[in-house]
Amino acid sequence: MGRARLAELHGVATSYQPAPGRTVQVPEDTVVAVLAALGVDASTPRSVREALDRHDSRLRDRLLPLCVVVRPGRAPRLSLPEGTALRVRAEDGAPHTRGRAAAGAHGTDGALTARTREGGALRGGALAGGALTGGALTDGVLTEGATADGLLMEGVTADGPLTALAALPPGAHTLFAEAPDGRRATAPLIVAPDRMPLSPVRSHGFLVQLYSLLSARSWGMGDLGDLADLAAWSGRALGAGFVQINPLHAAVPGTPAAPTDPSPYRPSSRRFPDPVHLRIEDVPEYAHLRGRARARADQLLEAAAALRTSVLREGALIDRDAVWALKREALELVRTVPLGPGRRAAYCDFLAERGQALEDHALWCALAETHGPEWRAWPGGLADPRSADTARARAEHLDRTDFHCWLAWLTDTQLAAAQRAARDAGMDIGLVHDLAVGVHPSGADAWALQDVFAAGMSIGAPPDAFNSRGQDWGLPPWRPDALAATGYAPYRGLLRGLLRHAGALRIDHVMGLFRLWWVPEGREPTEGCYVRYDAEAMLAVLALEAHRAGAVVIGEDLGTVEPGVREELERRGVLGTSVMWFERNYSGAGPARPLSPEEWRADCLATVTTHDLPSTAARLTGDHVELRHRLGLLTRPLAEERAAEAVEVAEWLALLGRLGMLPEGPGDEEAAVKAVHRFLLRTPARMVGVWLPDAVGDRRPQNLPGTWDQYPNWRLPIADAEGRPMSLEELVASPRLRALMAEVARLAPRDPGALAP
Repeated sequence: MGRARLAELHGVATSYQPAPGRTVQVPEDTVVAVLAALGVDASTPRSVREALDRHDSRLRDRLLPLCVVVRPGRAPRLSLPEGTALRVRAEDGAPHTRGRAAAGAHGTDGALTARTREGGALRGGALAGGALTGGALTDGVLTEGATADGLLMEGVTADGPLTALAALPPGAHTLFAEAPDGRRATAPLIVAPDRMPLSPVRSHGFLVQLYSLLSARSWGMGDLGDLADLAAWSGRALGAGFVQINPLHAAVPGTPAAPTDPSPYRPSSRRFPDPVHLRIEDVPEYAHLRGRARARADQLLEAAAALRTSVLREGALIDRDAVWALKREALELVRTVPLGPGRRAAYCDFLAERGQALEDHALWCALAETHGPEWRAWPGGLADPRSADTARARAEHLDRTDFHCWLAWLTDTQLAAAQRAARDAGMDIGLVHDLAVGVHPSGADAWALQDVFAAGMSIGAPPDAFNSRGQDWGLPPWRPDALAATGYAPYRGLLRGLLRHAGALRIDHVMGLFRLWWVPEGREPTEGCYVRYDAEAMLAVLALEAHRAGAVVIGEDLGTVEPGVREELERRGVLGTSVMWFERNYSGAGPARPLSPEEWRADCLATVTTHDLPSTAARLTGDHVELRHRLGLLTRPLAEERAAEAVEVAEWLALLGRLGMLPEGPGDEEAAVKAVHRFLLRTPARMVGVWLPDAVGDRRPQNLPGTWDQYPNWRLPIADAEGRPMSLEELVASPRLRALMAEVARLAPRDPGALAP
């Protein structure tokens, strides 16, 4: 019982339900291992008792929780002694100078001070324009105050709402408390909007894996120049409102013995994009290369053209390492060209804005060049980013660190240009960036942020009806307690970086804001357990950063979702992800029927397929079943799988026929692809996404879950129905694509008032 209580206090679940009515107990040693990763010793009955005593003692002595989260009209409930003084220092440190000291209050260091009275009842609380404004402490409203370093307000309720905090402007502030007995406490104070921003206009657009989108100027894989071109063309010619892309996070660099992992969902860093996506010729200094540097750059251009031709014309796979080898050498040449004064000033601004996070990332890249990417094997104290050895390495690797900072800046500028091209083309949203659920354990983020990642743990998924062995994704999880203690600073910084040049953000496995399945190192995924996060805080930080960026938030909520999660996400304005083949009514008796359009939720991004699923043409023809059979991935006999898939497709085609969306009749694959998109546009979905490969009949999935080297995941260019790779120029000229998108544009009304929240 003691261990179970200790686990509950730290958000560690001791059981889970893989299916309604079935409960599975978590192994005791798993609970012990997970608690240890949270800094709690539960290995013996004595250590459990001591841990419980320490926890209870901290609760008695603590004035403030690790982090305080406030939403409009939802002030926190804090238990504070009568007479406790509170002060709030604003995030930006700007003085709040409006008003004068309230009656009965006194100033300390230029701050308005006050104390609880009348049994701790709140005697204050209204603010205007981010500052306490004129009046007096009456009727529970504190209406005055001026400070030089923040706000110091009187009036707390021992067990009631602190409405003054709920009226503060949005931001990541700091709350100070001082009790009459002399105890003091400080806690981060997150004040966030209640909901995420929502576009009032219905949008349609493309979903695409950027690496797969090669143009006549690409260096062997799609780049940010191609993204800008796609956005500009689809916005102007097709009336598209967005382009959603895969994560552009920085990858762990490859070595001769171990090529770069091509998966965009297992990055080195989620805080910075990968410079492999740069369009080299669009770097302004490239045009100023002269002499031998220009001659070598021309040779690299020829090599890049050969690499591009091998993919588009000779059937080669996209080779990220080969692309980066060419681009890195070209960038080394470009860096010899001095920056002009304006460009130099912009670079310095970027360095100052991104600060320590950028310096750490760039230093990790420099050290990985010397010692390899596995930082735990680095010599001396380099595995510790704050050690004396690492401090010396910063000085020794200054030039290479600056090189990687410069690469991050160049990539940031081209991302900004792509979003600018999208908005200039009339897109309401523009770029939709993708946030992977975690980072590689050997990468830059895991090195620089060791204090907030749980050592010896990996996230994944428990056993379910689709995978009896569960899943281990090999990604270290955030520590909930460490995040809270920092005021969620790493998470805030991550979101702010991603939202710099985005109109929307897709969050992979959005359920992870509530809980994640932790698997102790060396154990099977079946031996993991759920660890709960403070969803209120995670969503508040997300709302704060989305509000600052004016960005829509989309949650990938496919698969097993805990009861109540989708409802809470909807209340907070996070759009869900609805994939047509999964949208069925599972509540009735018998087989689940396809949902009719009016039964779909409005607050979602609606699609026919995703990067992890078969293309629409493959599903309609059954090609994906044959592919899985060839790779030995089927769990049932081939004939049985074929029959089941045929029934599912037939059900949907029958519904499309009844709704009059398939006037061409059965048997026409291209017509059926149009029909399923007509169906999506009949739903109330706020956003409708077209998987770009679907528009040209591509039958190959970009990623086939459950495979590693059996299938070329994340390395395929977009191809037509015959498997012939297509360049961006060929895509935009495709009659099949144009016919589909003409139908989409015709059926996609964009009434600004129809979808206003």
